[in-house]
Amino acid sequence: MAFWQHLREDIICVFDRDPAARNVFEILTSYPGIHAVLFHRFNHALWNVGLKWLARFLSALARLLTGIEIHPGAKIGRGFSSITAWVWSSVKRRKLAMTARSIRA
Repeated sequence: MAFWQHLREDIICVFDRDPAARNVFEILTSYPGIHAVLFHRFNHALWNVGLKWLARFLSALARLLTGIEIHPGAKIGRGFSSITAWVWSSVKRRKLAMTARSIRA
């Protein structure tokens, strides 16, 4: 039951924070932040039962699919915005790209 409740809260959070969100189907199928949070919840459960390597491995796969990295040991509270995750990921990539350019120079 908690899974569905959290998913519902995540969808409501997207509707509250993204005026471009049109319907639930669109959010579930095309928002990588939602996908990242769903992967994280599964990986966090694995982490908590001691399957740390598997949680990290699946977290890396989730990052490849979504472009968003959330450590499986991280605790995410309610109302975590998928938009925030996307922005944070974009900023992180931009900083890494800037760092790579400065190293090459």
